Amino acid sequence: MTEQAKPVAAPQLTPSALAGVRVVEMGQLIAGPFCGKTLGDFGAEIIKIEATGTGDPLRNWRLLKNGTSVWWQVQSRNKKSVALDLRQQEAQDIARKLIAEADVLIENFRPGTLEGWGMSPDELHALNPALIILRISGYGQTGPYRDLPGFGVIGEAMGGLRHLTAEPGRVPVRVGVSIGDTLAALHGAIGVLMALYHRKAHGGKGQVIDVALHEAVFNCMESLIPEYSAFGAVREAAGSALPGIAPSNAYPCKDGWVLVAGNGDSIFKRLMATIGRQDLADAPDLASNAGRVARIAEIDAAIGQWTIERNVQDVMDALGAARVPAGKVYTAKDIAEDPHYKARGMLLTQETRDGYSVTVPGVIPKMSGTPGGVRSSAPGLGDDTDAVLAEAGLTNEQITLLRSKGVIQ
Repeated sequence: MTEQAKPVAAPQLTPSALAGVRVVEMGQLIAGPFCGKTLGDFGAEIIKIEATGTGDPLRNWRLLKNGTSVWWQVQSRNKKSVALDLRQQEAQDIARKLIAEADVLIENFRPGTLEGWGMSPDELHALNPALIILRISGYGQTGPYRDLPGFGVIGEAMGGLRHLTAEPGRVPVRVGVSIGDTLAALHGAIGVLMALYHRKAHGGKGQVIDVALHEAVFNCMESLIPEYSAFGAVREAAGSALPGIAPSNAYPCKDGWVLVAGNGDSIFKRLMATIGRQDLADAPDLASNAGRVARIAEIDAAIGQWTIERNVQDVMDALGAARVPAGKVYTAKDIAEDPHYKARGMLLTQETRDGYSVTVPGVIPKMSGTPGGVRSSAPGLGDDTDAVLAEAGLTNEQITLLRSKGVIQ
């Protein structure tokens, strides 16, 4: 790398795209909270309701610093933590009071959980007709599977993704992150933004957004079902290749792997010329994708024979000069040291409430007029209970009594 990328400060939030939007987040772990984080990055006020005592389990996932996950510092930035024991009626009453003043409610419990607390959509809309309710679950709020437990990885399997993530004939492997949850969260955020627009433009009414994990994954599966419908073709795992599009694969180098996407017609010619295979560049039957697909084994072998004799950076330099899309396989260290990440503001220094600094991912998308950013670091459990309840109209005496009864923390 030519320069070590140092974390940069978060951009200012003036103005903010979602300023004035109040969100109550009642989810935990990944899908619901990632949606809340996305909205919070662009100025929405996020009031996160957590269980007393333990809080969101994500606080204790993966690597911990000072007893709290560093992942938490990303997922819960720009949020306020209110700790309620929702098993108690008084806590449910407080939740309803907060929801009555909210624009959006996010929840990702198993279907029926809100109803068991007396917070069905009908009941909540009677309280707040303008409320937008985002419900993320494994299988959705309807259908024969609605009551089954479902995590993101199950959604990835049912959505068709896991069948494709393997080398041919080998065990399907997971994507190394919770991609099913994240896709559901992003679909949920899109739904919230559309509902906010509709509410403003068409009469002020709220609505329910029903996002199923497997459907969010399935929505990204490209031609999977049309090909089965039209040809009876069942797409199978293809390792690092992209079936039907050639050439696009991972190729070995002396010191690692490089991804090469030479599947454009003119790009292919430049790629073949660069690797010394003018014969393939000039072959009439390889001038279009269909012909290249028919001879992909030969093409992949030619590229691999060229890359294996070179280091990754040498390959990158040569293909970059030829304007052929190529990329190395980045590790966390590569990302942290990459000058492009630095230049794009994608490495932010975040000061935690525990008193240490941590580098976290920046905010996307990049917006010229209303950029996102980090206004506050991730809260400790119940850090904002008193302030939020006081703003909701509870007195100090009421708050003290509720805390003595274990209703709040």
